[in-house]
Amino acid sequence: MNKPKLLELDPWLEPFSSFIENRVAKYQQKLEDIEEQAGTLKDFALGHIFYGLHRTKTGWIFREWAPNAIQIFIIGDFSDWNPLPEYKLKSRENGVWEIELPDNLLTHGDLYKLLIRWDGGEGERIPAYANRVVQDEETKLFSAQVWEPRELFNWTDSDFKPDKSAPLIYEAHVGMSSPEEKVASYAEFTRNVLPRIKELGYNTIQLMAIQEHPYYGSFGYHVANFFAASSRFGTPEELKELVDTAHKMDINVIMDLVHSHAVKNELEGLSRFDGTTYQYFHEGPKGEHPAWDSKCFNYGKDEVVHFLLSNCRYWIDEYHFDGFRFDGVTSMLYYNHGLEVNFTSYGDYFKGEEDIDALTYLTLANRLIHDIKPQAICVAEEMSGYPGLAGKIEDGGIGFDFRLSMGIPDFWIKTIKEKKDEEWNVAQIYHELSQHRPEEKTVSYVESHDQALVGDKTIFFRLVDKEMYYSMAKDIESLIIDRGIALHKMIRLVTLGTATGGYLNFMGNEFGHPEWIDFPREGNNWSYKYARRQWNLVDDKLLKFHYLNDFDKAMVNLFKKHDLLPVIPFQLHANEQDQILAFHKDRYVFIFNFNPSVSFEGYGITVPKGKYKIIMTTDDKEFGGFERVDTSYIYYSEVIPFSDEVHQIKLYIPARIGMVLERQKIKRVR
Repeated sequence: MNKPKLLELDPWLEPFSSFIENRVAKYQQKLEDIEEQAGTLKDFALGHIFYGLHRTKTGWIFREWAPNAIQIFIIGDFSDWNPLPEYKLKSRENGVWEIELPDNLLTHGDLYKLLIRWDGGEGERIPAYANRVVQDEETKLFSAQVWEPRELFNWTDSDFKPDKSAPLIYEAHVGMSSPEEKVASYAEFTRNVLPRIKELGYNTIQLMAIQEHPYYGSFGYHVANFFAASSRFGTPEELKELVDTAHKMDINVIMDLVHSHAVKNELEGLSRFDGTTYQYFHEGPKGEHPAWDSKCFNYGKDEVVHFLLSNCRYWIDEYHFDGFRFDGVTSMLYYNHGLEVNFTSYGDYFKGEEDIDALTYLTLANRLIHDIKPQAICVAEEMSGYPGLAGKIEDGGIGFDFRLSMGIPDFWIKTIKEKKDEEWNVAQIYHELSQHRPEEKTVSYVESHDQALVGDKTIFFRLVDKEMYYSMAKDIESLIIDRGIALHKMIRLVTLGTATGGYLNFMGNEFGHPEWIDFPREGNNWSYKYARRQWNLVDDKLLKFHYLNDFDKAMVNLFKKHDLLPVIPFQLHANEQDQILAFHKDRYVFIFNFNPSVSFEGYGITVPKGKYKIIMTTDDKEFGGFERVDTSYIYYSEVIPFSDEVHQIKLYIPARIGMVLERQKIKRVR
């Protein structure tokens, strides 16, 4: 086998080359085995076509994989929910069970389940491949539902081509997207939220909590039914309408895909599905996630890989998703789930805790997804910094397009909480925001949903705290609010400016959404007060929230217009004492003064030779600023005395400001 290019890209990996080469070989062997068995990886990932309930020319056919079962019955209203002999499945090879049902037995909307018997017990179960699962309002029990509407959904997005070159991601949760204290629907999101996202300029939506989950408060991360779009938000057709409408707006739609673990529930999920604890999961303590109280998949079993790969293909084929944000990847990579490990050296990645089966599965998943949709976007939520995770498969990587830069929000929170404004270190800010592994692209962000979960706060609420309740009206002056608005804009601009892959924002945080996120639960009397988005705050032009929203819109659209996101930044200036930071991307220079009290007159910033004009500042009046700089002025670079043709511009840089300057194109006279 040839030496993986990953080792050339990062020579520090050379001492661990044997593990990397072994991992690559394991993936290649697994792929060969699959192709020998099924023909292609895409053909292998069709479990959802074989298993589950399907219409045939003469009726219905249902199949399930349950190797430990001794009897399986399909039950429903047609059997008075009793296991009748005529609805008993037949055992086939390799743990597969099957039954053919008459055409008139099931109709659209009917509920059904399985009754599975094993040695020593039995239990009602929802089919593993069920594509529609609903909850009874009175009993709160879940059932599979026959879903065969008279009219198939008419997709109109055949001309849409996903663009993963520079994803500006709007992370969103359908259920909490309404200002009302309720669970919002797919249809309401399409009608009310999609236009906001389009206007803001984001080109990618990341939908959370789509896979069916029994407990709403889990934020969608304790999945029970992997092939079912959550019915609490509406119908499959309404979700398809959401995706189709977004595509017509030239917006990619990716979804949170939870393949890192599964809910423990037995009546709703896969746990003890056929009476064993090891059908889909590891046996014993290895199959229990100690931090999440959930089940851990056994990625070494062919049937599990078949199930999960089919799940990847299902969401692309059935709902036209443009990719995935894989949740909890760190937990998958290590048997210790990365818990209480600092990952301070390369040796921490390769000390026998790595789950090579999980690494193989993730590589297969990325290969499959891009085989189906080459422009698909695959993002890894991974905090350890595992080498090669977002490297190309052909170079020896795992194949993700991007890794979430999870250290950035932690850095901002730590800075805001622990440092006075005059202690903010601009060199450290640039380093923390711009560092990444040589073989990968990252998605930068100030805050996602994680940073505002109950017990925490959004960044803006952290900056202004209780003053938000009393001083956000435009006719009320407040130094605390002025500081919060200024820093909120600066933090976002410097984070997006230093990004080299993608950028992410959580729904509502663009306008400084207040407080925290807390889903209905017993501890809050099942309240929806903090599980909603208060769009009324940003829509009220008498309040200051719209300043942040307007700035976010201008910032995002500026980066889209000039295609700045993929450009690698180059540091020009970082004066820790003055707290002045400057860097450039192509023809655009970003200048920040994080000093809370000192403005600088005639401050020199090294730049490429040319003439420059300010095209946006965080201090613009339309963004709640004080218009302390003249944006009409043209700055001509000049040679720094006693330098070797090094140029600079001198300009006024007020305290707490971020500016973007464009190097003007010189018109040539013939």
